[in-house]
Amino acid sequence: MNRIFGTSKPKAPKPTLDDAISSTDARVGAVDVKIKKLDGELAQFRDQMKKMREGPGKNAVKQRALRVLQQKKMYESQRDQLMQQSFNMESAVFATENIKNTMTTMQAMQDANKAMKKQYNNINVDKIYDMQDEMADLLEQANEVQELMGRSYNLPEDVDEQDLEAELDALGDDLDFQEEVPSYLNDAEDNMPELLPEAPAIVATVSALLGLEMRA
Repeated sequence: MNRIFGTSKPKAPKPTLDDAISSTDARVGAVDVKIKKLDGELAQFRDQMKKMREGPGKNAVKQRALRVLQQKKMYESQRDQLMQQSFNMESAVFATENIKNTMTTMQAMQDANKAMKKQYNNINVDKIYDMQDEMADLLEQANEVQELMGRSYNLPEDVDEQDLEAELDALGDDLDFQEEVPSYLNDAEDNMPELLPEAPAIVATVSALLGLEMRA
């Protein structure tokens, strides 16, 4: 069947703005090349006319230079039109991208709005207020407990701080700051045996011994 009736050719994709911009820019480049070529020819004609005298020959060269200049003006006009077309298409692309970004942002905001509504439906504001009040009461009770646990006992409440400082200064004059010897050291000194006799006893004993030896 395909051999008899043939098959339809696949449709070529539609050109996009980016494709049109690329094609236009390529045409602008081609026109610039032609303009540069004509500039070179005009330079040659100008140099040639400077070396020639007035006459038919110089006039002929001048006419050729005028035709080249007209071609250059035409190409410049085409280039300007193509550049304007490219600029307009780029502006259209930019506007299209802005619209797409705006639509994407709107869709994201709508989805977020729906999600927030769904979440807030699960929140009971009255319960939050009750929880906050309950936490405040518990904290107040905790502070009361801390104050009770830190209360001082058997201390007069009407004692003046200046009176206490004066009493402290008076005690400082009467206190003896010398270090006392511990009692166990005193006991040790009392119970220590006398290892050596006193000096007069030693002298008398030595004298007695010497007198006995002399008598002998």
